[in-house]
Amino acid sequence: MFKGFKNFLMQGDVITVAIGLVVALAFSNLVKAFTDSVVNPLVAAVQPHHAFGLGWQLGQAGNKVTFLDIGSFISAIIYFVIFMAVMYFAIVVPYRHIQARRGVTVFGDEPATKVCPECLSDIPEAARKCKYCASAQPTS
Repeated sequence: MFKGFKNFLMQGDVITVAIGLVVALAFSNLVKAFTDSVVNPLVAAVQPHHAFGLGWQLGQAGNKVTFLDIGSFISAIIYFVIFMAVMYFAIVVPYRHIQARRGVTVFGDEPATKVCPECLSDIPEAARKCKYCASAQPTS
């Protein structure tokens, strides 16, 4: 029962989808900060109304709605970079190591390939024929 669950979790697709979802959640935080701190003040600048922080006041002094808050956006970028570094070192590196011990390459460059001269399928660069063409009996 636990072995089947472990095999399910160790499938490349499950981990890849999980990483994708986590990246999407972190990126959504970045996008939300951009819209809340940069886009919304630009839109609200047409209305008369000041906040404090790293940025520019686009409207009346003291109106938070028209304050272009660059500091909040920079904080979201820093959060995103730190979050992705933690994800990489806490999940991707150990998973890559576990899969390498199983003989599977994940999150890396694909090995160089060339075309099999017999059947035109992809084969490793060092091979002369694919395993199917090499094992096929010649027809006379």
